Amino acid sequence: MLIPWRYRKRERSFIQSFDPRAWLIFYVCFLFSTLTFWDVRYLIPFLAFAVFTLISSRIQWREIRRSFLFIVGFVFFFSIMTFLTGRGGVEVYAEEHLIRRFEASFSILGWTPALDITVERIFFALSQFTRVASMAIMTVLIPFSLNPALYGVTFKGLGLNDKFAYAMDLTMRFIPTFARDFQLTVDAQRARGYELEHFSGGLIEQVRKMGPIFVPVVIHAIIGSEDIIDAMDLRAFGIGPRTWIDVLERKTRDRILIWVGVILLVGSLALGFTGYGMFWAPTAL
Repeated sequence: MLIPWRYRKRERSFIQSFDPRAWLIFYVCFLFSTLTFWDVRYLIPFLAFAVFTLISSRIQWREIRRSFLFIVGFVFFFSIMTFLTGRGGVEVYAEEHLIRRFEASFSILGWTPALDITVERIFFALSQFTRVASMAIMTVLIPFSLNPALYGVTFKGLGLNDKFAYAMDLTMRFIPTFARDFQLTVDAQRARGYELEHFSGGLIEQVRKMGPIFVPVVIHAIIGSEDIIDAMDLRAFGIGPRTWIDVLERKTRDRILIWVGVILLVGSLALGFTGYGMFWAPTAL
């Protein structure tokens, strides 16, 4: 049985007040607009809007805590690694202005570990964190704010044919279904005395010991997909156009949101092509 993301209708939710088709179009425009800039001054408004959307979505912290902490932790770790290594920004800025250099008191095969703190590295890490965090916050809200019953009709309303719309519907349901099957398998193996907390050995040995978990989950996923295919064949899916029970109506505020997204994208691309929004570091430093 396929299960969706945890969803419930929320009063005065900013995201849920719009047609899901309009919100997805705006999300795509927001995503590509954010990718246009490397200047932290241009990226801060995007992050501010993402935080506003998160707060006004009325989604409780306990619902998105794991997903949000994982994404923010990954973004923070990625930015720190970029700052420490200096890689990633070499294509954005040509020279660096050194603030301080830390050298280790030892050497390895003639190489002395050192850390250069430069103005460009600091602001590139800030720009990278702001940029990715804005997109991550907007992305993590989608599965918790989009009604699972409207997955298919939403993608159909975006111009996709029935096969692609239904494929997107199944894709949106795959991750929570896979997570549910994984947790059920873990609980079943623990009930049989399989100890998952006391793994030892190297990486390959630990992966081998996870076989009793991964194998049943993968097999169950394959069998479940075969059942879905058989059910679709029995209903003559793909023979002709399909009809949808739910009907979406686009209102004035939805059209305004779409136009705001389009204007934002066009304006961002225009600024990018004219040289605005490129990497910036204060000249005073």
